[in-house]
Amino acid sequence: MRILLVTTGLRMGGAEQQVAALAKEFIARGNSVALISLTPDCEVPMPDAVERLMLDLRKTPLSMVHALLKARRFALEWRPDIVNSHMFHANLFARSLSRICRLPPLICAAHSFSEGGRLRMLCYRLTDRWCTLTTQVSQASRAEMIRAGAVRPDRVRVMYNGIDTEKFKPDVALRERTRAQLGIDSRAHLILTIGRLAVEKAQDRLIDAFQRMNRSQTTRLFVAGDGPQRAALQERISKYGLHDAVSLLGTRHDIPALLNAADLFVLSSRVEGMPLAIGEALACGRPVVATSAPGVKELMGDIGTMVPIDDTDALALAMTQSFAAEAGTDGQRDMRRQRIVTHFGIAAAADRWLSLYREMHCEASEHARCTRSCGDA
Repeated sequence: MRILLVTTGLRMGGAEQQVAALAKEFIARGNSVALISLTPDCEVPMPDAVERLMLDLRKTPLSMVHALLKARRFALEWRPDIVNSHMFHANLFARSLSRICRLPPLICAAHSFSEGGRLRMLCYRLTDRWCTLTTQVSQASRAEMIRAGAVRPDRVRVMYNGIDTEKFKPDVALRERTRAQLGIDSRAHLILTIGRLAVEKAQDRLIDAFQRMNRSQTTRLFVAGDGPQRAALQERISKYGLHDAVSLLGTRHDIPALLNAADLFVLSSRVEGMPLAIGEALACGRPVVATSAPGVKELMGDIGTMVPIDDTDALALAMTQSFAAEAGTDGQRDMRRQRIVTHFGIAAAADRWLSLYREMHCEASEHARCTRSCGDA
């Protein structure tokens, strides 16, 4: 099958990494993959076999027209069997492309609970008929899109994200090596969080909770990621005098190593779709404390500890209690990993996507045959 992926960009976000991981899996199964990116950024490595059109779309009508014409030419020459766009801007772009180019079935994948608010929900609703199907990454996110009137229930399905469990797995040697490189004593506790530094990720609440928790034993907090809240978070760290305990690591390309080095992974988000970082932490056998953001319960089940959103005291207590229980037995670590391997592995996710592609492709082919038959009659 010839699969054309359309994405907003290839920065180091969860959705972008999911697109790259799926592309790798599709190719391994003998499919051909091409990619249209609306921006030239390429922080996430893509397989060499992926044919690419890297646009430089700006927020002007002229830039939009030029980008659509380039994408139209690329799609017509490449002749895909299915088009799968990912994230809001790419979804609208692909829907617009379908107005000037005869495309095969178009599946638009949303990756966030809110997808940006009311205006974006309106855009989804007005352009819904231009695609074949919309998908969401969790039942909670699907329900929110329906509630907001962005799509009818029969036109949106849940497609869970997948975790690369070969990349994210327990590795004792990697843990020891990484902790040594980071200067973390073997007796110290290391808390890790990963995500864009943004208001909805609520890392400020995590820093507040860290300041309040019982840290009678040496405890460090590492925040991996970058974003608009970096300066505000640094100011908060200074206010509490936590320079020696809390580190903003910026964008990192060694996430499996950091997860193995950590003793606890924490997610403090207010809004999520399906938080990949939790799945990656569990795949590495790490204990997890997370807020009850959308998608968390579906992914984590009863394996981790969940606290109310924005409840700093509950978050501080959960982190303290997690260290009191330590990392758990080998059996508990295996249970964390096995939940992800069984239900959320990238191989299983790729199988689900390919099954959906075949379903949509067959329906389109059948519809075309019926149309031709009716025309001949």
